[in-house]
Amino acid sequence: MAHLYLVAQIAGRAVAIDSNQVESVVDIGGVTAVPLASAHVRGLAALRSRVVTVVDTQSALGMPGVSDARRAVITRVDGHHYAMLVDALDDVAPFELLPLAGGVALGPAWRAAGRGVVERDGEPILAIDLASLVPGQAALN
Repeated sequence: MAHLYLVAQIAGRAVAIDSNQVESVVDIGGVTAVPLASAHVRGLAALRSRVVTVVDTQSALGMPGVSDARRAVITRVDGHHYAMLVDALDDVAPFELLPLAGGVALGPAWRAAGRGVVERDGEPILAIDLASLVPGQAALN
């Protein structure tokens, strides 16, 4: 059965995010650095009268460099809001989630985040779990 997914770009790669994980999509303004935070945490940002933790998804997925993304997908993990940075948003559409093929070559962080693939116009897109990119959550799963 098809389910809605948000298709976004992270480090130039298309990813599909289950709509159940998407609270909203926003443009992030100023980010305040947090001393001693995980390398994947860009900092904190004020968003609609609340503070959110801004996560550099590119870094969390093991990609080199620091993302300059300003768009973010807001998700809630264990009662806390996180702004997951993305380069761009492409589409929201229903897709059928297919299992990851054993022969698909993914780095360790991409494999840990991957939940399957969806096909858009014959092209496979990795479906990721945003919670797995939140520092400390991967160890809990």
